[in-house]
Amino acid sequence: MNVKEAYSYSVSFLGANGVDEADFKALTVVCHVAGIKNNEYHAHRDDFVITRQLADCLWKLKSGEPLQYVVGKWDFYESEFYVGEGVLIPRPETEELVELAVKQLKTVDAPVIIDLCSGSGCIGLSIAKAVPSSKVYCIEKSKDAFEYLKKNSDGIYNAILINDDIFNDIDIEQADLIISNPPYIKTDVLQTLQDEVKKEPVMALDGGTDGLDFYRVINDKWSKKLKPNGVLMLEIGEDQGKTIIDVLSDFNSVEVLKDMYGNDRMVVAKI
Repeated sequence: MNVKEAYSYSVSFLGANGVDEADFKALTVVCHVAGIKNNEYHAHRDDFVITRQLADCLWKLKSGEPLQYVVGKWDFYESEFYVGEGVLIPRPETEELVELAVKQLKTVDAPVIIDLCSGSGCIGLSIAKAVPSSKVYCIEKSKDAFEYLKKNSDGIYNAILINDDIFNDIDIEQADLIISNPPYIKTDVLQTLQDEVKKEPVMALDGGTDGLDFYRVINDKWSKKLKPNGVLMLEIGEDQGKTIIDVLSDFNSVEVLKDMYGNDRMVVAKI
């Protein structure tokens, strides 16, 4: 079976089994199996595809496994990150947070950054690569996620990885920037999420009864880890724009910014 035939078959299979975005997912897994990028499809339509490997990918998608887990890696910002069971999948909205941070850090000499709830490292490691003069501490509690963090950090020498819980007292230097995309979904909302999202680790999603548990500890514990002119940048849920201002009581300035879809998504706070 060649790439073109494999793509046609995959679209039909996924569509018949009620998998959403069948065209895109079919293209992605076929190109993954063929060892090419999606935009190289037309140049490789006659290449051979290993049908057993393709079938395995298609059945995983049929069972509800996220596309990103099936292919094992995903593009984020200017890099590709390994992902899989046990780690949160990088999302486009979070790239906007990274862009905001990089712009801020370009004006700081040898900045120190702390990335809380680092997960795959998509935020902290992206910043480390974009700002080579920086020192980036990536803190992640989950053993599973930490393995992906280590794998993704290969060759990034200005990143320091810490396997610990941000609720603990961690001895660390003060930072010019603290950044985080913490768990922020309300506990009772978890069961209403899409099936694919439910495959992601609960630890990376559950923000407590009101979704704000991690923001409280960031305010109470981590605000003290900022330098006098330091900045806090956070990703939040689209319904948390008003409540986050009250939670970040240690900060004199709290600005809520919207994402590409017009939803409250980012917070920039200063002491």
